[in-house]
Amino acid sequence: MELILDKNKCTGCGQCVEVCPFGAIELKDGLPVANDECRLCGVCVRKCPEGALALPEKAKKRDIQDARDVWVYAEQKGNDFTGVVYELLGKGRELAQTLGQRLVAVVIGHEVEKHAHKLINYGVDVAYVIDHPELKDFNEKKYAQVLIDLIKANQPNIFLAGATPRGRSLIPQVAAALETGLTADCTGLEIDPDTSLLLQTRPAYGGNIMATITCAHTRPQMATVRPHIFPRPEALSGHEGKIVKVEVEALPQGIEVLSFVQAEIEGPDLTEADVVIGVGRGIKGPENLKLIEKLACLLNAQIGGTRAVVDAGWLSHRYQIGQTGLTISPKLYIACGISGAVQHIVGIQSAKTIVAINKDPEAPIFEVADYGIVGDLFEVIPALIEEIKTRRGESS
Repeated sequence: MELILDKNKCTGCGQCVEVCPFGAIELKDGLPVANDECRLCGVCVRKCPEGALALPEKAKKRDIQDARDVWVYAEQKGNDFTGVVYELLGKGRELAQTLGQRLVAVVIGHEVEKHAHKLINYGVDVAYVIDHPELKDFNEKKYAQVLIDLIKANQPNIFLAGATPRGRSLIPQVAAALETGLTADCTGLEIDPDTSLLLQTRPAYGGNIMATITCAHTRPQMATVRPHIFPRPEALSGHEGKIVKVEVEALPQGIEVLSFVQAEIEGPDLTEADVVIGVGRGIKGPENLKLIEKLACLLNAQIGGTRAVVDAGWLSHRYQIGQTGLTISPKLYIACGISGAVQHIVGIQSAKTIVAINKDPEAPIFEVADYGIVGDLFEVIPALIEEIKTRRGESS
């Protein structure tokens, strides 16, 4: 399919060349000509001041009522998928069942079909596999093109991806090319029972409120979700799905990835910890972290903190929990001297049990805590340490 040009209207102004996001249009003999890079996105059609360009009928957007299925971008990490992929498959299955539609996954890379079979065990009905040697290493431009082509050909209803560094760089490009909405860093996804729209909840206004967003007029409804927001589901036994290989034609050229270097990170990973102790400004200074470390040692816990603690230099940024830091889902989270701002709550809402220690009985943290201790942490924590040692038969 090619762009339709009305030569009688075209003035050769070149605006279509300037606005094309793919650099796919050039002027020849004073008239615009689209090359193989053209994705028929329609940007040039809308920007043409003379109305000289048009899309072929098959390239025009189908009615949103035609959109079907819940899709998940299956981002890979090494020989497996990132943890957030499995979390999204669990939530995606729930959304698909509510809508009476299928759960679909998209796998991009090279020699990845063997990994795609894992997804079937988590409820995927169809796994599209886009396999090409040039897709072995992550490349935004190439990955975006194959996703855009696949989505245009199938028109999913919902498209979900992890709010990982790769997801945050890739998915906005896809949404922009498809001219649809994208809600980033969602903390909640539900189906509106009245409209069947995807209700996408995320922090807004600096995390001071939680906004629920819908995408009523375009498809797919796109959202990225932070890791550890949703629980990882159990594998399903006996679920049947199919693998569909997608043929790839010419891929765009651009930045060439020469190699990937694995970053060396020292210290524990809070996102994998079973017990986490969070500290806020209530600990008063970095010298008091020693008291927290004693409790952490007894509980085999990791220590994290609020943004205020990190900004003060008491902990490094990699231990920051909250909207601008990590999202964690430990079995036990103990908040010490933390008031409980919305920005921090976003990072801990998936914890199984939350214990809050704060001398302010009106602190917002108590609204989300399963257990609350109103008291001075410098009195409560030493008493807690002694009680744990006593129960274990240890001497002080």
